[in-house]
Amino acid sequence: MRCPHSTEWRYTVTKPIILTGDRPTGPLHLGHYAGSLRSRLQFQDSHEQFLLLADMQALTDNAHDVGKVRSNVIEVALDYLAVGIDPERTSICLQSQLPALAELSMLYLNLVTVARLERNPTIKDEIRTRGFGRDIPAGFLCYPVAQAADITAFRATVVPVGEDQAPLIEQTNEIVRRVNTLAGRPLLPEAVAIIPRAGRLPGVDGRAKMSKSAGNAIALSASPDDISAAVRAMFTDPDHLRVADPGKVEGNVVFTYLDAFDDDHDAVEELKARYRHGGLGDATVKRRLDDVLQALIAPIRTRRAELATNRDHVVDVIRRGTLKAREITERTKRDVMAGLGLFQL
Repeated sequence: MRCPHSTEWRYTVTKPIILTGDRPTGPLHLGHYAGSLRSRLQFQDSHEQFLLLADMQALTDNAHDVGKVRSNVIEVALDYLAVGIDPERTSICLQSQLPALAELSMLYLNLVTVARLERNPTIKDEIRTRGFGRDIPAGFLCYPVAQAADITAFRATVVPVGEDQAPLIEQTNEIVRRVNTLAGRPLLPEAVAIIPRAGRLPGVDGRAKMSKSAGNAIALSASPDDISAAVRAMFTDPDHLRVADPGKVEGNVVFTYLDAFDDDHDAVEELKARYRHGGLGDATVKRRLDDVLQALIAPIRTRRAELATNRDHVVDVIRRGTLKAREITERTKRDVMAGLGLFQL
C-alpha cells in the first residue's frame, strides 16, 4: 500500500510470513516436490510466502562455475511456476538482488564466533560429506549467519526445512536473541522450523539422498522415457529373486516412492501385504509406480514447456517479487541498524 502524503511504497503484511527457497544449481526434481514444493502450494493460502532463489548461497561451493548458477535461476523459477506456484500469492525473489541480506550478514558475523559455526551439526556434516577438510570456503562456513540474515530480513516466523537443517534455525534464533538483547527490546521475531513428515526421498539407486549431482534424481521436467527408465532401474529387495518369494518393503525404493506419490493409500498397503507374503513381482509394482509418476509429471512438464517459450515473463515474475522483497528487507535492515544504535545519516 502507499502511505498517505508519501511517495514511498510501504508494504503491509497481514499474514504470518514464511520464507523458503532453493539453490539454483540445476532444475528441481521429485525430491524437492515431495520435500517442499507440495507444502509450498498449501502455504500460499495461509501465509505470506517468499521463495528465495538463493544464488549467493549457491556460490559457497560453486564459485568456480558462476554460469551454472546464473543459468539455473530461470530453470528453478520455471519449476516453481510449473508446479503451481502463483506469483500473485507467492513472491519469487533473487537473493543477490537484495543488498540488505548481505549487510545484515556482515552485522551478524560480529555476533557469532568461528567456534560456534564449526560446532553447528549441519555444517559439520556438510564439511565432512564434501571433503573440505580445513580448506573450507569462508562463505560456506558462515552460511548459518547468511541464512539468519535471510530469515530475519523478511521477519519470517516459519521456515520449512529438512530435519538435518533444523540446527540452522536454532542458530538463527540465537542471533535473534542476541540482537534483541543488544537492542533492549524484541526487535526481531524468532522462527519456527517446519519439518515435512515425508522426510528425505532417497535416490532411485537407493542412496539416502536424491541429488542432481549424484545422477539419481528424476527431474520435474523428465520425459516419459526418462521416467520409465528410472523406475526400471530402481532399487528393490535384492533377496526377492522370484515372484513367489516373500519380499521386504522396508528400504524398498519403489514402495517408498509409492508412499510419497500414490494417492490410493489403501491400494498401496494391499500391495505391500502381497509383496511381503510372496506372489507379487517387482515388475508389477514398478508398473504401478511408473503410471503414478507419469500422471504426476506430465502436466508439470507441459506447463513448464509453455512457460519456457516466454522467458521474459519469468524474468518479470522474479523482478516483481524481488522489488517487493527489497522493500521489506531494506526496512528491516534500517530498523535493526537504528535499534542497535548505529550512526545514521
